[in-house]
Amino acid sequence: MARLHAKRKGKSGSTRPFLKANPAWVSVDAKEIETTVVRLHGEGLTTAAIGLRLRDAYGVPSVRLATGKGLADILKGKGVSFSLPEDLSGLMKRAVDLQGHLKGHRKDLSNRRGLHLIESKIRRLSRYYKERGILPSDWDYSIKLAQLQVK
Repeated sequence: MARLHAKRKGKSGSTRPFLKANPAWVSVDAKEIETTVVRLHGEGLTTAAIGLRLRDAYGVPSVRLATGKGLADILKGKGVSFSLPEDLSGLMKRAVDLQGHLKGHRKDLSNRRGLHLIESKIRRLSRYYKERGILPSDWDYSIKLAQLQVK
């Protein structure tokens, strides 16, 4: 598959082996995983970081296979709500950091282009989430809004 903002093809990444059931060597049960997920979210970790921590520190290769639910489903079931989707907030955080860099380095043209590309991804992703009903239809991206929502 081609890159989004470049004229070259990307390298293919490795894929996880296809499993239908939780491996027998996983010693953590579903209730422990759910309490750990809620505790790690309370520490301020994102869902991606929680999945990595569960994999590396607790030996859980797949939360979905172990519990039957994904990380976001577990958190929603426990009453945790998200103001923005995680991928959109990550892009907005990158845009805010890059905007701060550009205030001190005004002639950094390659990073200015990078900021334009990131903002393009944010607008494209927000349009997707508006169509799906995840974001309100009147939500619009601006760098001031990003500074308020991300930090």
